Amino acid sequence: MGAAFGPSFLCLVCLIYFIQGFRSFVWTAVSYQMKDMMKLSPSTSQFLVSLAYFPWSIKPVYGILSDCIPIKQRKRIPYLIISSCLSLLPWLILGLSQALSTSANMLTALLVLQNLGSAMSDVVIDAMVAEAVRSAGTEYAGDLQSLSWSSMAVGGVFGSLLGGYALSNLSIHAIYVVFSALPFFQLVSCMFVDDSPKGFQSAIDQNKYVENQSLPEEGSSEALGYQGTRRRKGTRKNNKRRPLSKQTEANGEHSSSFNSSPCLSLRSAFFSLCTAFKQPSILRPMAWFFFSNVTIPNISTVMFYYQTEELHLEASFLGTARVIGWFSLILGTYTYNRYFKHGKLRNILVFSHVGLAIISLLDIVLVSRLHVPYGIDDKYMVLWGSALADAINQFKMMPFLILSGQLCPPGIEGTLFALFMSINNFGSTLGSFLGAALASALDISAAQFDNLALGLGVQLIGTLLPIGFLFLIPKEVTGLTS
Repeated sequence: MGAAFGPSFLCLVCLIYFIQGFRSFVWTAVSYQMKDMMKLSPSTSQFLVSLAYFPWSIKPVYGILSDCIPIKQRKRIPYLIISSCLSLLPWLILGLSQALSTSANMLTALLVLQNLGSAMSDVVIDAMVAEAVRSAGTEYAGDLQSLSWSSMAVGGVFGSLLGGYALSNLSIHAIYVVFSALPFFQLVSCMFVDDSPKGFQSAIDQNKYVENQSLPEEGSSEALGYQGTRRRKGTRKNNKRRPLSKQTEANGEHSSSFNSSPCLSLRSAFFSLCTAFKQPSILRPMAWFFFSNVTIPNISTVMFYYQTEELHLEASFLGTARVIGWFSLILGTYTYNRYFKHGKLRNILVFSHVGLAIISLLDIVLVSRLHVPYGIDDKYMVLWGSALADAINQFKMMPFLILSGQLCPPGIEGTLFALFMSINNFGSTLGSFLGAALASALDISAAQFDNLALGLGVQLIGTLLPIGFLFLIPKEVTGLTS
């Protein structure tokens, strides 16, 4: 990969994803601040955390900006600089001003701003990854995605380990200030990374895309997943894709005019985005993925309250549990690439959701105290749940990430990849809001967890529901999407 992508690019990818994972260092402190300092109820904390993560649900906006509106003829890096500043300032404000951090409204506003910066940097680096995969060849698609997730997992391991230690030895405000050093380091690093002029890069991208659409090369079926399957079915469906090639060719002829006007570029990007989004190879999996997140009420914040208030688990242990979870994420990524990526995608997704349902069942056992007569310690139940959940989630994420990167048309890489991820994030956000509403309806509080097992039962049923809609995923598609 070093020869294919260049060491500087790989270092930038690793750095940004490492910081994304290391966010666990500071978000544990946020959870404790809401619970202990602000005395918020579990449902209120769940609601505020869901609201703070909303910027991750509008990632296409950042993608359109980075794709279509260059700053001083630089397409990506200026937006990384802006996003680094947005990620840096809220943590400094929270760390240096105790008065602001004790207000629920102000805390939520600053967390929204911080997530805005993190989501924007995520969009930009995802677009750069998509560009690199298309130019270097699809044989590196899974490897580059694995490197990204592994870097984030390494950051998560260190963040969780140091987060538990920091909570035991530092004040929450000091933790905020310490963490702000990483966005600052990202800001400084961006200033030393080169970026190609947008007009030149777009022209190359458009020519490559026209050639890929008009000349069915050997292996192009493998590069386009679902479309490749259709090519093998006959000439009739080949003819159906010719208008798309003509439209792209026309866009290539007028690329210079689009680049000269941000308004025209935005309109062109929106048109290209709609054209790409209408393809069943993108629309159907995204619809299923969105539904599979919405149906699962997320009550992770409520479980955090239960583990700390009812089970009296220490911050250091919860940090260790998260470390196990991050190692499981790495193991899940390796296992997927080694054994599962050539399997049918439907089977992989069934395995994922059945596994997640088993995790919910383990939580029900924990809350119902059914494990106590057998001498099983609470800590083992929490560790097993954390480990299995993160590993199994990778079997759901990896194929969609690879598919999204392979199907990004040139010129709108950031927008399309961000649209895919924002649908996932928006579905998760709605699932979190649903979890907050469920906790409120069941009258779960920091001192009352009698109905928590019922809430977990609802979560288990919601986890199994998406299996009935797997007809949205074509039968022949594998986890490698080729």
